[in-house]
Amino acid sequence: MATASLAACALMVAACSNDPAPTEEPPLAGASIGGEFELVGPDGETVRWADFDGQCRVVYFGYAFCPDICPTDVQRMTQGLKVLGENEPQMAASITPIFITIDPDRDTREIVDEFTNAFSDDLIGLTGTPEQVRAAADAFKVYYERGETTGDGSYLMNHSNIVYLFDKDGQPLATLPVDEGPEAVAAEIQKWVS
Repeated sequence: MATASLAACALMVAACSNDPAPTEEPPLAGASIGGEFELVGPDGETVRWADFDGQCRVVYFGYAFCPDICPTDVQRMTQGLKVLGENEPQMAASITPIFITIDPDRDTREIVDEFTNAFSDDLIGLTGTPEQVRAAADAFKVYYERGETTGDGSYLMNHSNIVYLFDKDGQPLATLPVDEGPEAVAAEIQKWVS
């Protein structure tokens, strides 16, 4: 009986403690995803990963000529940031969304700009030489390859479609559930961005 009383007292003391509950670690904490790159920005300027230091980042690799997956993912990503902006405007202002093409042969600066501007004025589109794009994709652990060319000269790009969330130091936090819709994207960002 004395043991039960001691256990009950210990639970009451713990419940009244001012110590915060242990916080959950982000799912990608410590992962080697992301890193330095040199790509070409909207105005033809060189853009580096370090240029975004001090800002949280949402990063997606895709291509402008994608018929369905990329536009859907990017739309849900940017809509999620819009929902976040309505609920947490200060938090949303601290996040930079970035689209990086995996099809630099077709995705010129102009095409990438047109693609990103269709979704959000805040979305930064980046392209570069095939070597620059490959180096960036490798740093972010993104798979891609060109599919077969059809009779009319068109082709699809096979690639992983992951939306990454990074903290202000450029460290990975989580992937965003674009397949679950904008509200889920906003909730996941709120969970990990402080």
